[in-house]
Amino acid sequence: MRTADTTFATQTDADRWLVKQEAKILDGDWKNPDVKIAFGDFAASWFKDRDYAATTRERDAGVLNRHILPTFRAVPLREITTPQVRRWRTDLLDAGVGPATVSKAYQVLRAILNTAVDDGLIERNPCRVKGASTVTDGPFLSVPEVYRLADAVPSHYRVLVLLAAFAALRFGELAALQRRDIDLETRTVSVRRSYSETRTDGLTVKAPKSAAGVRTVAFLASLVPELAHHLAEHAEAGRTGLVFVGARGGVLRRNNFRRIWLRTLASTGLGDVHFHDLRHTGNALAATGGATTRELMQRMGHLSVRAALVYQHLVNGRDHEIADYVDGQIRKVRRPSRGPSGM
Repeated sequence: MRTADTTFATQTDADRWLVKQEAKILDGDWKNPDVKIAFGDFAASWFKDRDYAATTRERDAGVLNRHILPTFRAVPLREITTPQVRRWRTDLLDAGVGPATVSKAYQVLRAILNTAVDDGLIERNPCRVKGASTVTDGPFLSVPEVYRLADAVPSHYRVLVLLAAFAALRFGELAALQRRDIDLETRTVSVRRSYSETRTDGLTVKAPKSAAGVRTVAFLASLVPELAHHLAEHAEAGRTGLVFVGARGGVLRRNNFRRIWLRTLASTGLGDVHFHDLRHTGNALAATGGATTRELMQRMGHLSVRAALVYQHLVNGRDHEIADYVDGQIRKVRRPSRGPSGM
């Protein structure tokens, strides 16, 4: 025998509650409320079962260990409430944790608790803080700013910057490019592999992070002479030679390049710009150019439409730009008006 966890105003209300509990028992959905599963134990099994790329696994493990478990490790899943989640998020921000990291921590917490809902361990996900999972993308650079960076980096990394911005490639994809991946005649770069580096696994080469990541991207005609010069002067020899190499040869590593990047930012005065912001810039330029959602997804190497829609949203309200463009086309072909006297 077990008592209800609440009292009822009428016998009818009590009978309805009992019928629902009996239905759950018959369907195999009833959970013993006395069995309390700590969040930390559930999170450990959840994380173990995730099919993560190595870099994503290391990043999310860091977020979980540093920002989530200190608060929720011993708390039973059923006792985590929305006000508690809201306070936890506010405390992180007050402690000086960056907004992007806080948003990522919230996303991980929400994903874990979503699985707890799916498993029938809790009835409702308490992560219901509006806007908490939103991550603001980094700055979008103008074309002149991209060239300021390209002019300031060492010459053998100039094309690295230009391809990152105008072909929207990730750093790991650029580091893994081989000569055979560049076709100057068709102006395309084929993305087939990517380098990643973690403290656990070290430097590894793998397929891109999703099936959509294997793609062919067109690049600007103005980059053809730049790429031709780079391949002749700086790339490794042979079809499988790396297009971009480290200062001492071999694979270009993110940590080594970071020192060069920070010096470049200091010399150009562009402030807090991350290398990945070049990819944001390329995606925004493609959206501005009128790329459809499907075209953006293909160019970006994404399976989800969400990221593509973000960039399209950025260029919504371009009515004046579109009108100016059409106006320019009209001026090219319109004859000067002769007025009434010319009739």
